Amino acid sequence: MLKAVIFDMDGVLIDSEPLHAKAAVLALNSLGIDDVTIDYCYRFIGSTTAHMLETMIKDFNISITFTELYAVYQEMLHNLIKADGYAPIPYTRELIIALYNHGIKLAIASSSTMKEIETVVKSLKIKKYFTKLVSGSNVANPKPAPDIFLKAVSELGMNTDECIVIEDSYNGVCSAAAAGIPVIGFVNEHSGKQDLSEASVLIEGFEEINHKFVENIYLRAHNIPVTIAVTNRLIIRELSVDDIPDMYQIFQNAEVKRFIPDIDEYLENEIEKHKAYVKNVYNFYGYGLWGVFSKETGELIGRCGIQNTVINGRDEVELGYVLDVNHWGYGYALECTKAILFYVFHELHMERIAAQIHHLNIRSIKVAERIGMRKEQTFIRDGNEYYLYVICSDDYFIANK
Repeated sequence: MLKAVIFDMDGVLIDSEPLHAKAAVLALNSLGIDDVTIDYCYRFIGSTTAHMLETMIKDFNISITFTELYAVYQEMLHNLIKADGYAPIPYTRELIIALYNHGIKLAIASSSTMKEIETVVKSLKIKKYFTKLVSGSNVANPKPAPDIFLKAVSELGMNTDECIVIEDSYNGVCSAAAAGIPVIGFVNEHSGKQDLSEASVLIEGFEEINHKFVENIYLRAHNIPVTIAVTNRLIIRELSVDDIPDMYQIFQNAEVKRFIPDIDEYLENEIEKHKAYVKNVYNFYGYGLWGVFSKETGELIGRCGIQNTVINGRDEVELGYVLDVNHWGYGYALECTKAILFYVFHELHMERIAAQIHHLNIRSIKVAERIGMRKEQTFIRDGNEYYLYVICSDDYFIANK
C-alpha cells in the first residue's frame, strides 16, 4: 500500500538546476577559468554541491580549497536567486496538497543543504505538508548511492515498499532504484539531457498528475493490477500475467475467435507479450485492454478497454471487448462498455472514441448503438466490410446529463 511520496527538490519542486549550473560557471569564471560549460555542470544534477565542487577542483586543477570555492559559488548563487528568485515547477504544490489530503506522508530528499531546503519550502509555503526534510549533506554517500532515500524512508517510519519517489535526474533515479523504490521520472527540459529510463513512468509536467495517478504507478510498479471500474455485477481491472492462461482459454472458442485479431498459437508467447504490455501500454498510456471479472465469483469472463490504433487511415482510440461465449446474452457487454465510456470521458478526459465492427457482428452493433455510438462510415478491411462507430465527449455528456 502506498503510504509515502518522496520528492526531490531541485528540478522537481523548483526549476533551480540552471541556477546551480550557472553559479558554478560564474564561480570558476571569477577564478580565471573560462573553459567550463553549462553542459559540464549538468553532469552533476542530482548529486551534491560538495561533490560537484570537489570534482571541479580536480578537473581544472584549482589551487584554492573546497571551502574557498564553496564560498565563491554560494555568493554567485545568492546573487542569481536575489535577482530571479525561485521558479516553482507548475502544479507541484497542487499535487503536494492532494497527496497530503489523502493521508500520504511526504518527504523531501534533496542533495541541497538543509538550509537551502528550508529556504525553498518556506518560500513556496509548503513546509507544513512535509513530515521530513532530508539533505544529502547529512549522508555518507551522495546520489546515485541509495543513502539519502534510505534515510528518508527510515525517518518517515516506513518501508521502501510503501514509498514512491519523484525525480528529474539520472543520479536521483539511480539512487531510488538502488534503494528499491519505484520512481516517477519528471522530464524537466531545464535539467539537461538526463537518462531516466530506470523510472517506472516518465511525465512531462504535473498539470494532470494527481493522487490517483501516483497510486496507480505505485501499484503497477509492484505488479498489482489497477482497478478501473466496479459495476453491479463486474470488476474491470488491469490484467496480470497470472490472468493470461484464463484469457487464452476464452480466446480458443471458435465463436470468440471469429471477430478478434489472431492470438498467438503458444500460451508462453502470450504471457511474454503481456509482460511487455504492462510496461509499455498500462504504464506508458495509463489505459489499455482490461480484464472483466465476475463480482460474485471473481472469475475472468472477458476483456474490454481502449487502445490506440489506425482505422481506415485515421488515428483513433478504439473501444473493444471480448467475452467468454458462456456469458453472452446476459448484458455484460453493455454493462462493461458503459463503465469504460464513463472512465474514458470522466477520468481520462478524451474527446472521441471509435469502434470498428464487422458488418456481421450484430451483437456488437447493437451494443455500440445502445451506449450512444453512431455509425460514421463503412469501409473495407482485409476484404471484409466493417462499420466505424464513434462517440464524442460532447454527445456523451449531453446524453448522460
